[in-house]
Amino acid sequence: MDGLGEIIALVGISVIGTAFARKLGLLAPIVLVIAGLGLSFLPFAPEVHLEPEMVLIGILPPLLYVAAIEMSVPAFRFNLRPILLLAIGLVIFTAFAVGTVLHLLLPAVPYALCVALGAVVAPPDAVAATAVARRIGLPRRLVTILEGESLVNDATALVLLRVSVSAATGAAVGFMDVTVDVALAAGGGILIGGAAALVIAYLHRRIKEPLVDTALSLLTPFVIVLPAEAVHASGVVAVVVAGLYIGHRMPTLMSAASRLQTDGFWRIARFLLEGMVFLLVGLQLREIVRDLDTPWTEVVWVTAAVVLTLLVARFAWVFPATYAARLVPKMRQRDPSPTLSMPTVISWAGMRGVVTLAAALALPETSEVAYPRELFVWLAFAVIVVTLVLQGATLPWVARRLRVPPDDPTQDTLVEAATQNAASRAARDRLEALADGAPAATVERLREVAEHRVNKAWERLGGATETPSQAYGRLRREMIDAEREVFRNARDEGRIPEEVLRRAQRDLDLEESLLLRTTED
Repeated sequence: MDGLGEIIALVGISVIGTAFARKLGLLAPIVLVIAGLGLSFLPFAPEVHLEPEMVLIGILPPLLYVAAIEMSVPAFRFNLRPILLLAIGLVIFTAFAVGTVLHLLLPAVPYALCVALGAVVAPPDAVAATAVARRIGLPRRLVTILEGESLVNDATALVLLRVSVSAATGAAVGFMDVTVDVALAAGGGILIGGAAALVIAYLHRRIKEPLVDTALSLLTPFVIVLPAEAVHASGVVAVVVAGLYIGHRMPTLMSAASRLQTDGFWRIARFLLEGMVFLLVGLQLREIVRDLDTPWTEVVWVTAAVVLTLLVARFAWVFPATYAARLVPKMRQRDPSPTLSMPTVISWAGMRGVVTLAAALALPETSEVAYPRELFVWLAFAVIVVTLVLQGATLPWVARRLRVPPDDPTQDTLVEAATQNAASRAARDRLEALADGAPAATVERLREVAEHRVNKAWERLGGATETPSQAYGRLRREMIDAEREVFRNARDEGRIPEEVLRRAQRDLDLEESLLLRTTED
């Protein structure tokens, strides 16, 4: 019961912390990390040891999967060049930059192990990037680049970590060995993810029960990552590939009821997992500090050097990578050079997360090579806290100060209205083709529904205080409340059974959820 009680307490703290952060307009990851740091030194706080396998196999795959499902494949493909430059090029550049600085400060530590720590701290975190970038309203393309980077960079870092540790422990690591390792990790991940995506997509098409569809969606990331890791392929790549494919095909794979239920499930799952992740990171402080036996003066200098190298390396890579490719005329015509504010924000959005800590905890405790493993774990932890608190807390201010241009909501509404107009026209054409024999009143009502959807889309472009659609939504919600009260009274008086109330309540809830967007707009 003690273990169960601790889990319930941690979930409760993460929920309360997230709600508190949203109430005050703060970023939940920062609040939860700070809460974990404070709780870690309280005598009654649970001492939670974060196992690397629990993170890399149990927590990371579902978070990557849901992020990949929501990623726009056309946007990902259009931004593939900057994404790969960050996810592959920047990770390698950062790993060697940190490794070089660390080796200069700790010459007794083999260079390969210093590079291994560089690989540990190099990749920004998928959860932190998504939570922060979307929360502060960065432009859509910038968010796509940051999310795309964080989806792929873990694979690069983990492969580089494996190669560096092998080299440090005396294994023969030549060019061909590295090439084979990378090909197996990346290529194997793509093949396994693609094959699994086809199978999962086929099952989704065959399944008609929403509960079974949702259960399959929950199992998918674990079913993919386990065989991928078993054959030493990249489970991260496999999960991301499958998520991109299934998310892109989602409208044709699931019924409407399944999509609604699956979306609701992943919302709550991601909410709980993200909160738990950052709280668990903070709770590791007591154990990490207790195991640290390096003099504090040395710890401070080495920590400051590693953090500063990380910050400088990201700027040193992002700016040349942004503008050098556009020296090619064809590239410049297809994708004009952005203002300085865009690469500046990307450079500052380098928050690290739980994957960095898990990778550090997975560093080997080997007698073959003497190195300060506890110091390495501390450095990874310090990088997470400093980048998350420093960069995460100041990123909104940086974006405002640089006047990063947000997406134009009017343009989005205009495109939506034009597309809705074409969609409604197609719906009316389908109605006319199938209307023979149907009651005239029914056909006319369906025509009005199609017309109403078009009008609602165009109304949002106007400047009226309350559009007809918004007035309809407001009044209809009041009517729904009145209907609910009648059904509740009938149930309480014993005139209808509970099952009748639930069916009516579900129908009214669905209708009200459709009205929410109209009222909020």
